[in-house]
Amino acid sequence: MGLKVFSARSHGSRGMIGFDFKEITQTTPHKSLTVSLKKPSARNNTGMITVRHVGGAHKRKYRLIDFKRIKQDVPGKVATIEYDPNRTCRIALVHYFDGEKAYILAPVGLNVGDQIVSGLKADIKPGNCLPLSAIPEGTIIHNIEMRPGKGGQICRGAGASATLAGKGDQYCQVRLPSGELKQILSTCKASIGQVGNTDNENIKLGKAGRSRWRGVRPSVRGMKMNPVDHPLGGGEGVGKGHHPVTPWGVPCKGFKTRHNKRTDSSIIKRRK
Repeated sequence: MGLKVFSARSHGSRGMIGFDFKEITQTTPHKSLTVSLKKPSARNNTGMITVRHVGGAHKRKYRLIDFKRIKQDVPGKVATIEYDPNRTCRIALVHYFDGEKAYILAPVGLNVGDQIVSGLKADIKPGNCLPLSAIPEGTIIHNIEMRPGKGGQICRGAGASATLAGKGDQYCQVRLPSGELKQILSTCKASIGQVGNTDNENIKLGKAGRSRWRGVRPSVRGMKMNPVDHPLGGGEGVGKGHHPVTPWGVPCKGFKTRHNKRTDSSIIKRRK
């Protein structure tokens, strides 16, 4: 996986950095593992905008990813490494020995031809999936379940990884990328390794059009609006305004939005 620095042949390409896609071995997805995807118009059933600054985007198909790793103790061979427009990491097409095919998240070090397996006795190598109780302490993991059988929900983005910090009889302690220490049931599954495409954080779009391809519409600062439209609008001259808030007066920086009493007991050490 590498980066490509574009030459300044136009205003849009000046300073633009993209991928070279050398790790991609297949350009078209497996047809039976794709479904149609509605465009992100961010509107409800009455046509009203429910999320601002969302719309457009390039037409794409959704790739069905096996986050649950339901094929237990059935080896599979990595056939292709593919690009997924719906996520920041790469995906791998696995041909299982019983004839089925599935997409999984491609970790660092997984190549075409490698053999992977999901099960209690699987080896500790990138791409394999095991319960947390069967993974040694200190192992780098991703695609971690929060409830048994629900499928991986944690550490699925490009370059993300967590560390299995400790193990107990019923719960295991996992250190998340944010620094939070969380206890998760030992029967929950996780995949070995770090999610691939670690260079994703170094991408520079270069022009506004690439944001529109992703479905991101322009946003206007509240300071540039009128007082009737935004709490920070209006005023004689240019001022810094008050504390940053949304158009409805809700603080948008340094405002705690995490309120879930059901999961508070699983947090051993918070991020801060």
